[in-house]
Amino acid sequence: MMNSETYIDFCFARKEEGNFSPEVDSMLRELFSGKRLNWYLEEKQKDGADIVVAEIKGMSPFQTEDEAIAFIEKNAGESFWHYLQGYKIFIYPNKRGCGSCGTH
Repeated sequence: MMNSETYIDFCFARKEEGNFSPEVDSMLRELFSGKRLNWYLEEKQKDGADIVVAEIKGMSPFQTEDEAIAFIEKNAGESFWHYLQGYKIFIYPNKRGCGSCGTH
C-alpha cells in the first residue's frame, strides 16, 4: 500500500499549569509511533488555560480521513481525549505513476 501525504492539526487545552508542550509531544510520539510524521507545537496561555496547537505533516499509511480518525480513536490515550478541543485532517493519497502522461 502506498503512503499518503498527511496533514493533521490538533488543538489541545487544559487549565493553566505551564509546560504543556512536552506532554502533548509525548502523547503524539506514542500515538504516531512508527509513522513518518513530524509535528510543530505552538504553546500559548489564554484566559487561565494552556493551549497547544499541533501541526502534523508527513507520510502515513492512511488512505482517507476516516481511516486516520479510526486509527486515532482506537489508539489515542485518555489524556489525549481529555485535552483535545478540535482537529482538522487532510489525507492526499499518492497516485501511481508520475501523473504527467495520464497512465498509471
